[in-house]
Amino acid sequence: MNYPIIQTCILVVLVILIKLFSGKAVHRILSSLDNDLRRKKITIRIINLFLLIFILIGLAAIWQIDRSQFMVFITSLITVLGIAFFAQWSILSNITSSLILFFYHPVKIGQRIRVLDKEYEVEGKLIDISFYFLYIKTDAGELVTIPTSVALQKSLIIKD
Repeated sequence: MNYPIIQTCILVVLVILIKLFSGKAVHRILSSLDNDLRRKKITIRIINLFLLIFILIGLAAIWQIDRSQFMVFITSLITVLGIAFFAQWSILSNITSSLILFFYHPVKIGQRIRVLDKEYEVEGKLIDISFYFLYIKTDAGELVTIPTSVALQKSLIIKD
């Protein structure tokens, strides 16, 4: 019998079940908090990223990929990503800032906010929080994008 194929099928079924249950749990928890569809989508994306990492590690273990070659591949990948992030450190800081704003800041999508800045104040409705930008629709109909790392450093006034 070919056990790796059976184990791979079990792993795929397990990941699908985890994805279904975690999706329902996220929906239930966030519905009780604020019922924000975009927040649910971002949370599901983060869960999917972790599931992808889990399934790749599981497949490497099931198919008995040579650990030394696998470690060379992983360390090479991390090195390339590290150099890329070091060269573009603002990308990493924007991703981190968006997660902080998303989970720990009281601002919610759909609220009116004002970003206090000496040079350029922005006021309008918060349309979206992505991994890199806050999208604010002003009263004049302009769509203003602010990097999340900048928004985290500035004071935000929330108007309901």
